[in-house]
Amino acid sequence: MGRYTIQDFVAKTAQRDLDQGEFELENERMLEINLHGMIWTKTGSMVAYRGNVKFTREGILDRGVGNLLKKFVSGEGTKLTKAEGTGKLYLADSGKKITVLNLQNDQIFVNGNDVLALDDTLSFDIRLMKKVSAMLSGGLFNVEVRGTGMLAITTHYDPLTLVVTPDNPVCTDPNATIAWSGSLTPEFKTDVSLKTFLGRGSGESFQMLFRGSGFVVVQPYEEVYMQHGG
Repeated sequence: MGRYTIQDFVAKTAQRDLDQGEFELENERMLEINLHGMIWTKTGSMVAYRGNVKFTREGILDRGVGNLLKKFVSGEGTKLTKAEGTGKLYLADSGKKITVLNLQNDQIFVNGNDVLALDDTLSFDIRLMKKVSAMLSGGLFNVEVRGTGMLAITTHYDPLTLVVTPDNPVCTDPNATIAWSGSLTPEFKTDVSLKTFLGRGSGESFQMLFRGSGFVVVQPYEEVYMQHGG
């Protein structure tokens, strides 16, 4: 097991056209983009490409949030790259699992670090979460995506979606929270009694509280990917 001739290895791992459309999952951790025009990708996610493609890095934070947010955020997760032309792109993000969502005049919020790619037919904006500037890690900003088109998001391992109803709210760890429906606005609460388990040395535990009607997506992993600049 795991031993192949070169010919067998090439045959087993070769790229295949699956006729899934513009966004095609080569496997659960590799996304192929059949590019004809323009697409947004997470900066640093391109592992290979074919064809005539021009890449332009754009500061995602330039979309209306301004210097306030830039003070708190650093790293590749804050940027998107515009890919234009004709060809095939292969995208991945640290071996994380990829889920492709086909939005139909929908609205969804995605943690800024977990957006892998989105159609140029979709509109997106950065939203700074309220009362988050004191958090030491995670959950600092999210991307509001709306419209009709394809959106690829990433998770560590398999995502779990929890339904939120008016009589059954959901609390989540910000570092494990991936996305939520556009109908929800998370509140932030602290629980000093849980600092031993969740505080990560901050002295308090921050939790996201979702009330109303909608859904929230979590992953079985607490991802600490941003640090407060202080």
